[in-house]
Amino acid sequence: MAKALSKPVLLHADIIAYNNAQSATDKAICEALCTAITKHLKDTENKIWHRHPVWFLEGNPLAGYSKLKTCVRLLFWSGQSFDEPDLQPEGSFKAAEVRYTDVKQFNLKDLKRWLQKGADIQWDYKNIVKRRGRLERLL
Repeated sequence: MAKALSKPVLLHADIIAYNNAQSATDKAICEALCTAITKHLKDTENKIWHRHPVWFLEGNPLAGYSKLKTCVRLLFWSGQSFDEPDLQPEGSFKAAEVRYTDVKQFNLKDLKRWLQKGADIQWDYKNIVKRRGRLERLL
């Protein structure tokens, strides 16, 4: 069952500064991602976390993006559980990513679906240290 996501999200000033620090091409990608994530992930908080913008639901990271050397990476912490072929596994836990080199690659329909899945399908990263690196699915 989908969670009701209704409260408007205020954008943290550090995220605006992060986006403004990028090259023109990467800034366009970051701003498109930021606008869509903020619009479609209600009841979340956002901040710079590990040097890049991340959106959290009840303290658990859902989605974020970061500038890599050759692209902007959009990351979903529970993305491997979304059953989405365009999201590639990242790391040794449940995260999955998609990489962009041009804002024209950005697909709002896909992103909206992934964001909704991010709100519905979550692994408990908030307590991963307490559980000594073991992830549990949140219900």
